[in-house]
Amino acid sequence: MENRQLEELCRRAADRNQPLFSRFLDLDGQKQAVAAARKAGAEYTLFGGTEGCERQMIGLGAEAPEEEAFPIRCLKISPKSLKYGKPLAHRDVLGTVMGLGIERELVGDIVIRDEGAYLFCVSQMADFLRDSLGRVGKTDTVCVFSAPPEGPVRTVKEIRVQVTSARADAVCAHLFRLSRGDTQELIRQGQVAVDDRVLTKSDHQLSEGEVLSVRGFGRAKIRGVESVSKKGKLNLLVELYS
Repeated sequence: MENRQLEELCRRAADRNQPLFSRFLDLDGQKQAVAAARKAGAEYTLFGGTEGCERQMIGLGAEAPEEEAFPIRCLKISPKSLKYGKPLAHRDVLGTVMGLGIERELVGDIVIRDEGAYLFCVSQMADFLRDSLGRVGKTDTVCVFSAPPEGPVRTVKEIRVQVTSARADAVCAHLFRLSRGDTQELIRQGQVAVDDRVLTKSDHQLSEGEVLSVRGFGRAKIRGVESVSKKGKLNLLVELYS
């Protein structure tokens, strides 16, 4: 959703007793939505279908909506037979959904679990997706309504890296084992994002809580500076997503 649409949604929500909901927002969209809600004086809740989802809707109203009120459904997609197919991958599920002409904002997180996947979507698209996802990639599948997956929606590995500064190119190079030059080239190509907004400057200083992503290499959340070495280097605490 564009920022002006979020602002209008927040203004309407502040004057109504009935809650209003956005579509699924990426991290940058969530920051814009929260800023718009505070400006309009609307109470809000962010929720993506279960705890730990990264793509979330904002629910708005005179009172913050309960999670149960969000128009989100969860679908479980499973291979009909692993003998004639293969375990599902995130890119295959997302590619199949996009191939149906579905807008990205109508779909939330895709959680790969064992051989199958869980897909969060807006309620109005749930029936269509359930009936349409009979094949993902080259694998015949079964798609049913489901409760959200149990346990964490993603695996997180906590690591520590030492860098001379919190510049995006320096942190990228350390995290994903790239040269500084390769990292700067990826930034020039628009392959690096911070909180899902494409990064345009290599010298962007990463802050606590920001999520750094490099297409084809991975995502990581900056937890903060744990300490500073005697030589002035920063010991960063980082969560790597898998």
